[in-house]
Amino acid sequence: MAQAGKEPRQTAATRRRGAELEEAILQAAAEVLKESGVPALTMDEVARRAGTNKNALYRRWPNRVALGVAAYRRLAATETVLPDTGSLRGDVLEMLRRANSTWSSPFGEILRGLIAAAGSTPELLAKLRDSADGAHEASWLTLLGRAVARGDAAPEALHPRVAYAPMALLRNEYVMLGVPAVPDAVLVEIVDEVFLPLVHGRGPHRGTSAFHGPRQS
Repeated sequence: MAQAGKEPRQTAATRRRGAELEEAILQAAAEVLKESGVPALTMDEVARRAGTNKNALYRRWPNRVALGVAAYRRLAATETVLPDTGSLRGDVLEMLRRANSTWSSPFGEILRGLIAAAGSTPELLAKLRDSADGAHEASWLTLLGRAVARGDAAPEALHPRVAYAPMALLRNEYVMLGVPAVPDAVLVEIVDEVFLPLVHGRGPHRGTSAFHGPRQS
């Protein structure tokens, strides 16, 4: 009876095509990454969980690392939830604290493992960077945009380099210290001593222009 119960599900899985099958594969790969990390990510295991065969995986991704990067990009997109504390300072500090805890968490370990596995493959490393930076940059701009809408910041402050400054400074701490987390006092200093003065210093009286995208040469 148990075998008979499994058969319809396997038969249905083999009939999946296109986007539906790709979604099942990425979901399976993401589950492996979250449960066991990069070392456990194999084409065999993902195919087993997705209810398909390895050929279906290899037609889409050349190796397990490329599949892992695609699954991580999927995870990064779903993990980003914006805080809403009611103030720019509170939102930015919360974002930094989340980033700081994430980098030292199993999720951060997945990213570090994929970076190591990607090695000297520029296209995979670029995809990892884009998946992290793209979602995060949009989030930081959204936070700053909310502050502008509330009147906490001038419209001239709404610039991607301004918005992403706290995260850039936090990453610099990781590089300089060589650790996956920094003291909370450093996060507060980044917000109070650098970011907020930068935001509040941008306004019409400074002669700055609102964000219109990158300047043309």
